[in-house]
Formats: sequence, structure tokens, C-alpha cells
Amino acid sequence: MVACSVGLLTRLSLRVQRSQVQHPLRRLLSCPGTVAADLRREEQSSGSAETGSEDRTPKKRFSEVQNERREQAQRTVLIHCPDKINEKKFLKFLSQHGPINSHFFYESFGLYAAVEFCQKESVTSLQNITRTPSLGPEAAIPFKSRYLNLKLRNSLNQTSELSSIQCSNQSSPSSKKLYQLLCCAESVDDQLNTLLREFQLTEENTRLRYLTCSLIEDVAAAYFPDCAVRPFGSSVNSFGKLGCDLDMFLDLDEIGKFTAQKTSGNFLMEFQVKNVPSERVATQKILSVIGECLDQFGPGCVGVQRILNARCPLVRFSHQASGFQCDLTTNNRIALKSSELLYMYGALDSRVRALVFSVRCWARAHSLTSSIPGAWITNFSLTMMVIFFLQRRSPPILPTLDYLKTLAEDKCIIEGHNCTFVGDLNRIKPSRNTETLELLLKEFFEYFGNFAFNKNSINIRQGREQNKPESSPLHIQNPFETSLNVSKNVSQSQLQKFVDLARESAWILHQEGKDRPSPSSNQPWGLAALLLPSVANNMSLSKKKKKPASERIKNLLDSIKSSGAENSTATNGRRAISTQA
Repeated sequence: MVACSVGLLTRLSLRVQRSQVQHPLRRLLSCPGTVAADLRREEQSSGSAETGSEDRTPKKRFSEVQNERREQAQRTVLIHCPDKINEKKFLKFLSQHGPINSHFFYESFGLYAAVEFCQKESVTSLQNITRTPSLGPEAAIPFKSRYLNLKLRNSLNQTSELSSIQCSNQSSPSSKKLYQLLCCAESVDDQLNTLLREFQLTEENTRLRYLTCSLIEDVAAAYFPDCAVRPFGSSVNSFGKLGCDLDMFLDLDEIGKFTAQKTSGNFLMEFQVKNVPSERVATQKILSVIGECLDQFGPGCVGVQRILNARCPLVRFSHQASGFQCDLTTNNRIALKSSELLYMYGALDSRVRALVFSVRCWARAHSLTSSIPGAWITNFSLTMMVIFFLQRRSPPILPTLDYLKTLAEDKCIIEGHNCTFVGDLNRIKPSRNTETLELLLKEFFEYFGNFAFNKNSINIRQGREQNKPESSPLHIQNPFETSLNVSKNVSQSQLQKFVDLARESAWILHQEGKDRPSPSSNQPWGLAALLLPSVANNMSLSKKKKKPASERIKNLLDSIKSSGAENSTATNGRRAISTQA
């Protein structure tokens, strides 16, 4: 799986040119009135964060989006194709089984096509004419799924008709390309929006994630009819970037549910089941069987690991056809509720996602986060910090979780934890705050560069600083399991590194506000400058003998404070950095 990140951007000697970004060509054949057509319209309106803009289009609930995507995936087949293929004839062949709503091609250990039909019956029709391959001396395990393989009859006679296929992009840009795009931007706001557009999950990548879950669901349904395999985490919360892992959970709650119409008279029927000592043992047994099935019979599932003794038992595997690294758990409903909460925060204001993506990118560039478990700050913790910061603005950009709870239609209790909050986005009034992304980025770094981590914790439920209930260097309260600290793993040295970099980044953005390099120069600026390694060394401070870090940073912040009054009436109408939390 390609997992691209910014990493450490090296200083490049580039002649910055304004260039048009070439996006991959997409071919989408639409049936009028379908869910896919609606989702594409939504995609066209996303990806920008204009300050003060208010989208009056009714917003869909998280559950509605999940159900629509799942239904879309069930009408989709995944086909491994020859490297060269006549696209028109390919689609004409498939259209014999019913009208096609949309399709796209991508590469992952070969060429693949994801083809969405308008009706589920078309998938069944295609499966009915599909055969089990003959492998000669080897034996094939017969398995009927929606993951298919296309072969050409008399391929030698069709050579002149074959052509290369335009593939959908499934990876984030290289460090060099990102650097060029950021330097070509019109403003810091434009830089943050550019980074968001380049790193966010595309429509095709999102569809591929739901399709992968749907294919795994087909395997699990052999044992547990009426089960569902649902994606959660970064794949659905609107903060996932291209290349992120695919977290999914096996939902067994629908099995055995009944309605009043199914009961009759004074009799009640129950399924015969096997009993085990605890819920954890049941989870381990279920995942053990599903993991074994994926390993032995699941097409494209490789490197299957059954990690059953972890705090949250899981099955980890690679799905070769999609290129995703997958983690499968069972009945992880609190995690799905957390995904819904983040989805709502990302949908409430267009600036939220742009700021989160940029802060995460900045943290990754300076090795504050890592894909390897350890003492680093996680992306989830950084997202919580951004949400908390936006709750603290005046007026607030995001509401507190306690306020969202007051708007809820129904109460939601999961495993004894109160997970209640409003599900209808249209009931939440938009913020009156019109601050620019540039200002928010500056003040995010300054706010946490001065935050009293030694005594205060971060709590998005109440949106205010609270006394730390424990001695961990960084305390961020889990929004639902409130006794847990989501950042308990972070060490004091890693937290201090974050604070030092935040203070230096605030100072750099403040200095640039007074003397910004010309767009035609080779000088990195704005977000591009923050992503460079040893960023402070490239500034005017490097001309002097370097003082100890703590003293140097103190002087930088004093410089910001002393110039605050001068900039409060700046002619460009933007408010200067405030040193008040």
C-alpha cells in the first residue's frame, strides 16, 4: 500500500511558475437520480474553505451517508483487467447485464476496474456467467464473490484495438510536487486549501474503501447472515488522507433482531446458540474463524494476522486488489460514534478540515507523529487539539459536545458510556466567526505554544481547560469514555518538542506577515516554510550566534507581544496575533 506523506521537505532551488494542476481524468456514466450522482455533486462543492461562506444545502446525516455508500458498494463489482483493454467494448460487454451507473480504473498490483451498476440484479446476472478458472495441475478453491478476473479471448487478434487506460489517482502528491503547489498559491489560506485538496480522500478512493468492506462482508456473511462490515475511523470521518489504513468492524447487532410483526400470540421463538464465558471470548472466537476464512478462502487477502489477545482483538491483513492495509474488529460501536462526531465537526465549517490537514502535515514533517506506535502524538490527538482550539475562539467556530448533546433527539448509551449528540447537522446554527485560515493557523501555534500542559487538560465536551486528573505530560479526555486519556502514550520530551516547534512556527508566520517574499522568488513562504526541516535555522536568527532554545523562544514570543499593538490596525484589515488564549 502506498502511504505517501510529506516527510522532510528539502530546500529546492526552483523557479516558481504558476502551473495548472493536472487532475486524473474520470469517466463517470450516470443514471439520473441515483445516489452516486448526488454524491458527485457534493464532491464538486467540497475542498475549499472560504471564510464566511455559508452552504445552505441541506446536509446529510452520517448514518444516511453510510447507508448510501454501503448500498452503492453492493451494486459494484471489482474486476482485474489486462494491462491494455478496449474501454468501449469492455463497458458494452458489461452493459448486457444492466445499465452502468459509474466506473473508474486504478492500479494496484495490476489494472483494476470498479464498476457500479444501477441495480443489484445486474451483479447477479454477471456472476451467473462467470466461471471458476482452470489452473492446470493446481486446484482452485471455488468462491463466488464480486471480485472478478477478466481475460481476453483471441487477444492476438485484438491487439490493434487495445489501448492504455487513464487511471484514477490513489496516492498523495510527492514532496516536490506539494512544495511547488504551495509556492504557487496566492495566499496562506490558498495554501491550506491546496494541501487539503491534494491529500483528502477522492471520490474513487472512498468508493473503493466501502467496496473493500462489502467484499469482506460477503465472506463473513457465509457464517453470519445479516451481518454488516462497516468502515470507521479516517476512512469515513472526513479527515482521512490518501494512503491511510482501512479500519472496519464486523457488526453483528442486526442478527436475530425482530419486530412485533414477526411475533404471534403468546409464543416467542429464539435461535439455539452456543454460550461462552464472556463477550471478549465471543469476540476472539468470531475473529479467529473470520481470520482463518480470509486467509484460506478470501481472494486478494494476504498477510493475515489474528491479533486476538490485544486490548481490542483484531484481524490485520492486506487487501491486494485495493492496496489497503486493513484492520477488522467486531462490534466496535464507540469507535463508529467517534467517527460520526468528527464527521459532524468537519461538516459544520469548511475551515476545520483545512486546518486539521495542515497541522497534521506539519507534525508529520517534523516527526512529531509516526505510523509506528510509540511516545509520539497521534493524528487523533492533534485533531482533538484543533477542535478544542476552534471551540475557544470568540465567537466559537465549533460547538462543544455538551451543547450538541442538548440538541439530540434520542439518547445513545453504548457499553455504559453516554454517546448522545445531535445527528441532524441542519439543527446546528453556523458560526458567526469569519477569521481567516492564516490567522487561525498562527494562533493555533501560539495558543498551544503557551498552553499550561503541566496543569490543564483538553476537553472538547465542555470546550474549556480543566485541571489534569493524572500526571501524564499531555492529557486529552476521550470524548465518550471520559475516564480515558487519548494521549496517555505521549512522553514529556515529545510534548516539549511539539511546544518548541509550535512557538517557532507562530513566530515565523508572524514575521512573514510583515515581510512576505515575492511569489516569483525562490524563497519558501507560509505553509511551505513551516514544512521545511530546521525551519528556524533558515530565518534571520541564523545570522546570530544561537542562544539556548528556551531563551531563544522566549525572546521570539516577547517580539510578538511587543509588536502586537503596532499591528492591531493593519491596513489589510486582518487582526494581529493575540497572545491571549
